[in-house]
Amino acid sequence: MKHEIYLVTSWVFIICIGLALIRLLLGPRGADRLVALSVISSLILALLVMFGTQEGRLLYLDVALLYDVFGFLGILAIARFFKDKESGDRRF
Repeated sequence: MKHEIYLVTSWVFIICIGLALIRLLLGPRGADRLVALSVISSLILALLVMFGTQEGRLLYLDVALLYDVFGFLGILAIARFFKDKESGDRRF
């Protein structure tokens, strides 16, 4: 029973990633794309944690932690780029 719950949850997460990927590609504004990227990152993080608990391996949890930190920093960098682009302030 436990394995089936993990399987169904994984497929739900994968479907949600697919829908967020569509929003990432078709989003009319940069903010929509940024939110979609954040959702994809969170769902991949949830999948990594779920696989780590299912398999009983700490390696997946360590990778999930690193993925979360770098994903958060990447989203902050992209948000800053969009903010500078919208305000017209270019410091490059």
